[in-house]
Amino acid sequence: MMKIFLRIALLTFLSMTYAQATETESPFKCNPTGNQSELNQCAFDDYTAADKKLNYTWKQLMNNFKADKTATAKLKAAQKAWLVFRDAEIDAMFACDTKEDNCWGSMEPMQRFYEKAALTEARTARLQHYLNKGLGVAMD
Repeated sequence: MMKIFLRIALLTFLSMTYAQATETESPFKCNPTGNQSELNQCAFDDYTAADKKLNYTWKQLMNNFKADKTATAKLKAAQKAWLVFRDAEIDAMFACDTKEDNCWGSMEPMQRFYEKAALTEARTARLQHYLNKGLGVAMD
């Protein structure tokens, strides 16, 4: 159980570190009417904001259920599985037969980050539902 928690914590830390490193290292600023690199940065910024909100919501959820060890263990396992699903879903959406990293063209990074943001926002909404309504309550 502790192993699962450590993996989730590591994944969260790496995700946040990557986002911070990319934000500070990127020579591009978001410009919705700019070139593709600037549009890619906009998509990355959107994903970073969504990921930050997810992490904030996750911390609130873990705090709310900290007394329930079974619930927190199950939620951690679900979150770990969701992270794997999210990445596999994105990879499936942009699958290609070549060994190139970017076989969908220059718009691929932008599309990937927008899709990743959308999946992250949906997950955040589900976690927020658990905060608002509790576990075992159907989604509205």
